Amino acid sequence: MACVVRATPAAFLTGLAAVFLMLAPARAKGPESLADLSAQVSDAVVNISAVQTGETKHPKSAEAQPGSPPGGAPFDDLFEEFFKRRQQQGQGMPEMPHHKSSSLGSGFVIDASGIVITNNHVIADANEVTVIFTDGQKLKAEVIGKDQKVDVAVLRVKPEKPLKAVKFGDSDKARVGDWVLAVGNPFGLGGSVTAGIVSARNRNIDSGPYDNYIQTDASINKGNSGGPLFNMDGEVVGINTAILSPSGGSVGIGFATPANTVQPVIEQLQKFGETRRGWLGVRIQNVDDAIAENLGLGAVRGALVAGIDDRGPAKHADIKAGDVIVKFDGKQIKESRDLPKLVAATPVGKDVELVVVRGGKEQTRTIKLGRLEDGEKVASRDGGEGREGGADKPTSQTALGLEFSKLSEDLRARFQIKDAVKSGVVITSVDPRSDAAEKHLQPGEVVLEINQEAIADPADAVKKIKTLKDGGKKTALLIVANGHGDTHFVALPLD
Repeated sequence: MACVVRATPAAFLTGLAAVFLMLAPARAKGPESLADLSAQVSDAVVNISAVQTGETKHPKSAEAQPGSPPGGAPFDDLFEEFFKRRQQQGQGMPEMPHHKSSSLGSGFVIDASGIVITNNHVIADANEVTVIFTDGQKLKAEVIGKDQKVDVAVLRVKPEKPLKAVKFGDSDKARVGDWVLAVGNPFGLGGSVTAGIVSARNRNIDSGPYDNYIQTDASINKGNSGGPLFNMDGEVVGINTAILSPSGGSVGIGFATPANTVQPVIEQLQKFGETRRGWLGVRIQNVDDAIAENLGLGAVRGALVAGIDDRGPAKHADIKAGDVIVKFDGKQIKESRDLPKLVAATPVGKDVELVVVRGGKEQTRTIKLGRLEDGEKVASRDGGEGREGGADKPTSQTALGLEFSKLSEDLRARFQIKDAVKSGVVITSVDPRSDAAEKHLQPGEVVLEINQEAIADPADAVKKIKTLKDGGKKTALLIVANGHGDTHFVALPLD
């Protein structure tokens, strides 16, 4: 007769848990230790002290929002409380005409000869930058170059002996769920290590034109700005740049600029001391369902050209407002934010092919890229005050929840419409219950075209809208300019 052993419930559960632990994949438990990796890379991570001498600006706490840089001095809250108490006691602000303001951040060495990388916002307009190493050594740094658009700066120090350096890895290979290690200088405490995973990729937090951040839950706090985000091979896959936090401390949502985004910029800064990005000379906007249908795209895709810079390369390549760029240099443009990143990363002067959709058909254009920085310099020199003749009394008509008035001298003055806007009808009021209000149309904007036909006066606008309705169209596609002349497309339903 077989002997039967009856296990107690507690013993049964203990045995079951042991079985599950044996069967569970090793990766599910995460790395057993990050000590070896930390020891391997930590000496290449540095603290950055930046000092600026100038007029006093009383400190104030930053608003909690996506993209808040985790930099700055660790005692801002104490200063804020101090000034609040003085105001409450009626003492006002202390007089301090000049002072030294300082910020603390992080950085890392990429070349043993003394090349250090950090965020641009860490050094900002500092008069003096000091790099502090893990052994306590302090070296004055020279700023080789910096770029605000991707928030990166390249520094040079002159060490007595070669420094410990780290290498960039391929950030495109980083997968959601991969383990990462952040090393930096949180709250000025010195070298600190935190670990987490890649939470998401290609995050757009509206901090700049080339947003494609790596999101991580590795703790990133004030002072971590400019520090490296490592993969498990000890390669830098990102630069810790921003946090999302209501309190200023880590809540598990941090953002790192991908290595593949910053490397070309760093190379340009090292070589030229400045960036040299490609430039098309177009203003673009997103394509939504209504616009895609109206322009015969078949699906939501591409970047809609909302305007052309008269001095830019696109002007000479037969690119027009209303074109949708769906391919650039052989690469598909899935959404509008894809285009600036591709153009900026393409060498100045290169001949590239663009595929645009015009009138529902794809057309190919060849364009020689200009240099973005040259275009920006010209644009900053241009721009005049708005002025326009014509004393016609504005006559108004309404359609689609909008009141249209003729462009006149009085309306130019009232809405500060510059002379870059030469024609069209002025929106003088918007029905708050209308689709136009939901699309954020505002008084003072000017409707230039409806379904790619120029509009000269309010009667033209109403007549065109009626023609579209009678023809069975579902939407009207408006080209709208703001007071400065910048244009964008808005699709409004006709029913």
